[in-house]
Amino acid sequence: MNTQQVANRLVELCRMGENMQAIKELYDENVVSKEMPGAPSPTVSGKDAVTKKSEDWYATVEEFHGGEISDPIVAENHFSCIMKMDCTFKGQGRMKMEEVAVYQVNNGKITQEQFFYSMPAQ
Repeated sequence: MNTQQVANRLVELCRMGENMQAIKELYDENVVSKEMPGAPSPTVSGKDAVTKKSEDWYATVEEFHGGEISDPIVAENHFSCIMKMDCTFKGQGRMKMEEVAVYQVNNGKITQEQFFYSMPAQ
């Protein structure tokens, strides 16, 4: 798959609520995932670690109220999307979040993802 095809498939799977399938299908074994500085796991490497990070995040969610992902914007071997989520987190209450996700694609697989968002005040 080229970058546009990978981007389209990621958006398609996310819109169906199949985010874990997206990792399984589209991510490289050596993928690197980067969160904002100050996040609990700012950088993890490897498909298994990214899968676990996602599973751990989903485990903190009590209820999903809604979400959306924009169409991807593609440039060479990178693409980005805007993701919005409305969730109630266990012990933290309801939050609306918005982030920019940037992905790098090599040889038809996502080799890096990075998320940009505002961190809550400490």
